[in-house]
Amino acid sequence: MRRPKSNAKPLDAFIQRKADIDAALARIKALSDEHFNVHPDKVTWGDVGMLEDYVKLLKRITDSAFHEGEFAE
Repeated sequence: MRRPKSNAKPLDAFIQRKADIDAALARIKALSDEHFNVHPDKVTWGDVGMLEDYVKLLKRITDSAFHEGEFAE
């Protein structure tokens, strides 16, 4: 009879990756709370473009996670 494989190693890796994501989200939130280190009186179109890039990257993540956009079933 075959013994069931333990999922301890994949579980440990999963928990570590989740911790990595949580840490990245916390850093992004803190940066957002500081208006991405851009003073309101000094906002330029370059700053807007930077945020557009961030939005595109985050949308790719949320689309994948929630099966939306190009990842829709």
